[in-house]
Amino acid sequence: MDQLKLGNITVDVVQKDIKNIHLSVHPPTGRVRISAPNRMDLATIRVFVISKLSWIKRQQTRLRNQEREAQREFINRESHYFNGKRYLLRVTEQNAAPKVILKHSTIELYVRPETDAVKKKSILDEWYRRKLKETVPSLLEKWEKKMNVQVNEFGIKKMKTRWGTCNRKAKRIWLNLELAKKPAECLEYIVVHEMVHLLERNHNDRFIALMTGFMPKWRFYKDELNRLPVNHVVWHY
Repeated sequence: MDQLKLGNITVDVVQKDIKNIHLSVHPPTGRVRISAPNRMDLATIRVFVISKLSWIKRQQTRLRNQEREAQREFINRESHYFNGKRYLLRVTEQNAAPKVILKHSTIELYVRPETDAVKKKSILDEWYRRKLKETVPSLLEKWEKKMNVQVNEFGIKKMKTRWGTCNRKAKRIWLNLELAKKPAECLEYIVVHEMVHLLERNHNDRFIALMTGFMPKWRFYKDELNRLPVNHVVWHY
């Protein structure tokens, strides 16, 4: 991997078998990465990056200033989120298998005595994972019919720099576990985004046209998602 230095900005350059150039700025520090076609020389890539310097600086500023969630300790009356709604955590110790119960205004976490924060987080994460796995199939079915595409498989995992990914060849999409905490329309936007990649690989004009055709308010949902406070491990989309 090559690197370009432009003042105090370092750009990672990855060249591969693609048709279009793609520039991205990654949280939390604003690391810059560019994917470019194999045929493109570094001088041409440098000129392209220079033309985008003001955009890069704006993205870096936004990422560095974005509101962060406080580090969670998994204690009573701590705020946690599910489907975009704020709940208070209620921790109960008992000599039984751990479980999570969602109430009107609380998330009740039942754990064995002396369970540490790491284990509590693991239990709650698995609950979030199960909730997403219950929700996503109906979204896939809905949008498969609308798009006339098929998703062979989906999975949930923690991702540092993406809300979702799509493997076009396997027709498999992955969704970020953190989406369980976000509003339902934001989850649906990411599902649609990844499914549109089954029709168009790149974030080009055709991709934008497809997104707009299927989900006219997608930009609103994208902005809403990226405006919400993010975990201390963060990403943008």
